[in-house]
Amino acid sequence: MPSMVYMMSNREVMNEVIAFYRDMNGILTFAGSYPTYGRGTGTREVSPATANDGIDPLASQGSLSLSRDGRLLFAVNAGSNSISSFIITDSGGLVIADVKPSEGAQPNSLDVFGNLLYVSNVGNAANHFASNIAGFRIEDNGRLTPIPGSAHSLSTINAQPAQVLFTPDGSKIVVSELTTGHLSVFHVNKKGTVTGPIINDSNGMGPFGARFLSSGLLLVTEVASSALSSYSMSDNGLLQVISGSVLNGQKTACWVTTTRDERFAFTTNTLSGTISTYRIDGNGALTVMGHITSTPLGAPTGLPIDAGVSRDGRHFYTLNGNQGTVSVFHIKDDGSLVRLQVAASANIPYFGSQGLAVL
Repeated sequence: MPSMVYMMSNREVMNEVIAFYRDMNGILTFAGSYPTYGRGTGTREVSPATANDGIDPLASQGSLSLSRDGRLLFAVNAGSNSISSFIITDSGGLVIADVKPSEGAQPNSLDVFGNLLYVSNVGNAANHFASNIAGFRIEDNGRLTPIPGSAHSLSTINAQPAQVLFTPDGSKIVVSELTTGHLSVFHVNKKGTVTGPIINDSNGMGPFGARFLSSGLLLVTEVASSALSSYSMSDNGLLQVISGSVLNGQKTACWVTTTRDERFAFTTNTLSGTISTYRIDGNGALTVMGHITSTPLGAPTGLPIDAGVSRDGRHFYTLNGNQGTVSVFHIKDDGSLVRLQVAASANIPYFGSQGLAVL
C-alpha cells in the first residue's frame, strides 16, 4: 500500500484532490493533483452561521475520507452538490471512479463503513438550509449507488452538520450539529437505511469534530470554549459524559484525531494556530498535556484545520487552512509533537482548501 497524504483544493471552478508522497521519515513531496469533476466553494462559507473568513468554508471534519482498506478515496463537492469516488493506484495516484449527486445541498462530510457511505448535507438558503444525511452503496469498482429511502433529516431543519461518523461496528451513525448543540445518533438498518435521530445534547456548545476509539469511546470537540469531551454510548444510542468539556486554553478546537494506540488525542485549535495533546486514560478520562504551533515561530502563522495520523502511528499531519500547506510532526512516545516540515504545492490555492486523508 502506498504511503500518501491527500488534501482537497475546494476550488470553485474545478475541485481537485492534491496528493503528496510520504517517505519513511514522514516527509511530504508533491505528487500530483486530480480533478473531482465537481465544484468546491472556494472561500465561500456553506453556512451563514460560521465566520466568513474563508479559512474553513465547509465547517466540517471528514470532507475527504478513505475506505477502511485504503483502496478508495471519497471527496465532497459542496459547490455542485455531489460526491466523487477515486480508486487509489499502487503508486498512490487517483483514478476517478464515479461522481454522484449527494441527495442534498452543499455536502460537507462523509464516512465509510464496509460498502456503505454516508454523507451530510448542510442545505442552502433556497431550501431554508434543509440539512440531512444520505446513504450510498459502494461497488468494488468504486461506483456509488444511492440507497432508496436513506436520506434522513437531522434534529432540526437547519441543524448544520459538522461531521457524519460511523460507530466502530457500523451499527450507528453520529452527526455532530454545530448550530443546535446536538449529537444526533441514527441506527443503521440491514438495508443500509437509518432510523432516528436519537438526540443527545453536546456537553458544550459548538460540537464539531468527532472520533471513535476502537472501544466505542466517542471524542467530540467544542468550538465555542475550545474543549474536548469524551462519551460512552449505550446500545440505544444515548450518550453518557465521561470527561466534560476539558478546556485546552486555546481558541476554536475544531478537529480531533488520535494516536494509533489510542492513548493520546490531538485537537487543532484553528484561531490559535496550535495543536493540543490530550492524554486518554483507560476509563476515557481526558487530561491536557501541552500545545505546539502548527508552523514555526517567526514564519507566517498557519491556522490548522483538518488533521490525520499515519498508519504506522509515527507522524501527525494537519492542513493549514489559511495557507493550503500541510504541517508534518513526529509523534513522541509521550504524545508530544516535534515539527518536521511545512509542505506546500504551487497547485494549492492560498485560501479555501479543505480536508485531509492520510494513507
